[in-house]
Amino acid sequence: MTELLDVRDLHAGYDRREVLRGVDVSVGPAEVVVMIGPNGAGKSTLLRTVFGFLRPTRGQVVLAGEPIGGLEPPEVLRRGVCYVMQGYSVLPNLSVYDNLLLGAYVRRDRRVREDVERVLDRFPVLRERRRHPARVLSGGERRMLELARVLLLSPKLVLLDEPTLGLAPSVVDQVYGMVRELRAQGIAFFVVEQNARTALRNADRAYVLEQGRVRFEGRGEEILHHPEVQRAYLGAAASPPAAPGAPPPPPPPG
Repeated sequence: MTELLDVRDLHAGYDRREVLRGVDVSVGPAEVVVMIGPNGAGKSTLLRTVFGFLRPTRGQVVLAGEPIGGLEPPEVLRRGVCYVMQGYSVLPNLSVYDNLLLGAYVRRDRRVREDVERVLDRFPVLRERRRHPARVLSGGERRMLELARVLLLSPKLVLLDEPTLGLAPSVVDQVYGMVRELRAQGIAFFVVEQNARTALRNADRAYVLEQGRVRFEGRGEEILHHPEVQRAYLGAAASPPAAPGAPPPPPPPG
């Protein structure tokens, strides 16, 4: 599979503090890739570096065969990468409709309003609230608005930083339902999550980042059932010792 996003030996950080220490990750076209790991591991730093908020000190960030490492965020956006940051990025005092218009600010064509109407057709709840200020939306509806806004830019890749933080379980399912729907239309997702169990169940592939390095990688289901990942991130009890003469457990993926 030709990779859409290819990150190799990436080093980055803040001032003199190195956070990423040689990270290798990739995302294929129309693939959902999830990264989990403890707080401070460098997950958000990785997204910020891919999007251009941080400049890598070493390594490569390649999108569809073209280097983008070190480009400014507006240029990365024009190349087809959208970034939905941790927390909410909607403007609470603007209407739902104006939030959508603002999301398409980098476009230069005259079809923006037509496309906003098309997006609203796909999200009936947002159409009902199109004239309401975004502050009256529920947490799940705000996430819906962020994803609807992304569609106006026809992205190749969406970076999602903690998209389900603080949401009720039923709303979490709705968010990943939207991700799956957009994936079916050819959009790839690179998702950083603390909600590890749900994220891994919805992932094509997954990475575990610890102390700025990739510790495990594999298919989502493989990582979900890996004993060390279960103990560290899913609250699973340690596996009982193997019976005498039993074969050793398989090595960790990646």
